[in-house]
Amino acid sequence: MLEIPECRVLAEQLTHAVAGRVIRTVTAGASPHKFAWFFGDPAAYNERLAGRQIGGATAFGGYVELYADEMRVAFHDGVHLRFLNPGDKRPAKHQLLIEFADGACLVAGVQMYGGLGAFADGENDNPYYLVAKQKPSPLSEAFDAAYFAALLCAAELPKLSAKAFLATGQRIPGLGNGVLQDILWNAGVHPKTKMSALSDAQLAAMFQSVKRTLAEMTARGGRNTERDLFGCRGGYRPVLSKDTLDSPCPSCGTPVVKQAYMGGSVYVCERCQPYQKTAGGAPQSE
Repeated sequence: MLEIPECRVLAEQLTHAVAGRVIRTVTAGASPHKFAWFFGDPAAYNERLAGRQIGGATAFGGYVELYADEMRVAFHDGVHLRFLNPGDKRPAKHQLLIEFADGACLVAGVQMYGGLGAFADGENDNPYYLVAKQKPSPLSEAFDAAYFAALLCAAELPKLSAKAFLATGQRIPGLGNGVLQDILWNAGVHPKTKMSALSDAQLAAMFQSVKRTLAEMTARGGRNTERDLFGCRGGYRPVLSKDTLDSPCPSCGTPVVKQAYMGGSVYVCERCQPYQKTAGGAPQSE
C-alpha cells in the first residue's frame, strides 16, 4: 500500500524519470478490476492527457501526483507504479498505461484496491484528496509538537485506541496500518491501548516515533514489503510485519505475535508494548 514513505520515494523517482517527457497515448481501465477506482471517466483520460508534458511529481498523505501541464494524474492506496524504458516488455494487465513520445511508459496496476485519477488542477473534490493536500506531513517541520498536541485535543480522543488515533479518521493522512506497527513499537505502545491510558511521556514518545520512524523509512527508500518505481524493494526492514511474525523482537527476544483488530491485523511485541489498562485499573474494551 502507498503510505507516506513510499509516496515520497515515488514522487522523487518520478520527477527524475519522467519530468520533461511528453505523453503520447493513455490507456485506462484495460484490465477490469472491481476495486480500481477512477476519478471521472477513464475512457476520457487519453483525450485529457495526450500531448501534455510532465512537469514533475509530488507526494502528500497517501497520494502521489504527477503534473501534466494544467492536468494532474493521481495515485493512492494499492496502486503499484512501474517505469519502463523504450523496448521494455509491457505487462499484459494494467489499470493505466501512459506512453511517452520517446517510447518509455509508466504503468499502474492495482493490487487489493486503489485509486487513479486524471483531472484538471482544482477539479478533484474528493474529501480524502483535499484533506491529504491540506494537512502537514509528519516529514515536514510544520508537523511539530504543537501540531501533534492539537490533534490530541479532539473530543473523541479518550475513546480511541492508539491504532485508531494514528491510522484512522484522516488525522494523519498517509499513515496507515503498514507503517503503524513500527511507529508503535518504537514508542512502546500497544495498538489496542486507549489514548486516555497513556501518560504525557508516552504521548511525547509517540510523537517522536511518528517523526523519526517515518523519516527513517523514507531515507531508506521505503519499506522492503513494497517496491519502488523500478521494481526494487525498499531498504527499510520493518521490525513488525507479516514477515517477522514469530521472530524474536530485536529489543527483548520475545516472539512477535499477530492479533486481529479493527478489521485487520496488528503485530506486537507483548513485552515491549504491554497492553495497558485505563487509569481506573479496569481492563479496556476492544
